[in-house]
Amino acid sequence: MSEATRVLPGQVPAQGIAAARPVRWGIFSNEDWWSVWIGLLVIVVAWALFAHGSSLKWLAVAPAKWKTLAEAWQGVASHWPNYLALFAALALLFGTGLAVLGHSLARFLPAFLTLFAVSLLIFIASAWVEASRYNLEAPLLALALGLLVSNTVKLPDWFQSGLRVEFYIKVGIVLLGATLPLTLLVWAGPVAVAQATIVSLATFFTIFLAGKALGLDKRFAAVLGVGGAVCGVSAAIASGGAVRARREDTSMAITLVVVWAIVMIFVLPFASRALGLSTAVAGAWIGTSEFADAAGVAAAQAYGDAARNAGGAIAGAPDAAVQAFTLMKVVGRDIWIGIWAFTLAWVAATRWNSGDDGVRAKADIREIWARFPKFVFGFVLASALVTWIASHYSLVDYRKIVTPDLVAPISTLRTWAFTFCFLSIGLTTRLRSLSATGWRPLLAFTAGVVVNVIIGYVLSVHVFASYWNGLGG
Repeated sequence: MSEATRVLPGQVPAQGIAAARPVRWGIFSNEDWWSVWIGLLVIVVAWALFAHGSSLKWLAVAPAKWKTLAEAWQGVASHWPNYLALFAALALLFGTGLAVLGHSLARFLPAFLTLFAVSLLIFIASAWVEASRYNLEAPLLALALGLLVSNTVKLPDWFQSGLRVEFYIKVGIVLLGATLPLTLLVWAGPVAVAQATIVSLATFFTIFLAGKALGLDKRFAAVLGVGGAVCGVSAAIASGGAVRARREDTSMAITLVVVWAIVMIFVLPFASRALGLSTAVAGAWIGTSEFADAAGVAAAQAYGDAARNAGGAIAGAPDAAVQAFTLMKVVGRDIWIGIWAFTLAWVAATRWNSGDDGVRAKADIREIWARFPKFVFGFVLASALVTWIASHYSLVDYRKIVTPDLVAPISTLRTWAFTFCFLSIGLTTRLRSLSATGWRPLLAFTAGVVVNVIIGYVLSVHVFASYWNGLGG
């Protein structure tokens, strides 16, 4: 069964997928390639506007922070042309790709309009001033709402056409590349890169080997390993595409990442306070041990806020917690997405590729290229482009000029794509079916969690403590 027609157990089939007309348009032949072109088009347009003194901010709109429902409504009402333009642009981009691939726009557009409207409501909820206290980030809210609805209500068939889980996340991953210029690795320093490398390798091999020892398929074990070693959801999907894992395996990896990420939001700041860690050291530990960017930011910010209100009881500048977290997680670990995807694509094609008779097939460069997730290629290109742009600025000017006018709008659009994806995952997932996977994936991933937290603590608190405390000032 092809990637286009496989349906995740516990999920409802997306109408129109099976009926899609096969096309052979080379670099326009599948969602992988379309995610590259859509993501890069957005980035190039943003860059062109930035180069001429403008910005994509007008289109990359999201609700402002609000305290009362009246404020929330006023904020949306005053920007309705922006939201209308954003919907039209996204519908055009996604719709064009799906139309070329043979899917029905008559089904997709009304479903996508509904998905967009619900996502907007989720964005509004996440903009509540108290939302961060409860970790109500838009993507996590979308996943929770989707799971609640899908497991209590039967969705209409026509709506399934808009739930393009992989398409949305692949575009989001390409856009993620534009927020991670390779220059950041230089700015982060060799210590942060070294610590991220040690943790990524140790966590991956712990989960992978534990999974194999427990009898999990090696592709499933690899997806779990990368999900724990890098940045969770994005990495799990990227590696799943690289090794051609089953979609239910990727879904289980996402579930475990989200569950442990939420647990760590509460555990890590509490443990850091109990151990008397400085803000920078705690931020580095959180960046080494967390599994999702949004959850990690929430945990680091919570510790920074605690330091701000502790009257000097917690050492270090409050903002150092988020800064150290960013260097460790968003820069050091997240950049491993492309590395792991490329490596596993090569391993899967050359070592794991076997026929029905169990005989290992001979893999050549064409087979490796066919297996390689093309959206990771887009991720690398996006990162290289922004690296070139960043090379013209110092770190201070990059954060002052490039980040707000170029990177921030792309980051907002990435969050929209991730929200579409997580909402679609929730709306197509049946928890009862997922539970049939058993306890072995949980045990393998938890082994990685333990190693992750311990190694992260040793490196942050003992081996590289002077570096992180120096960063905190």
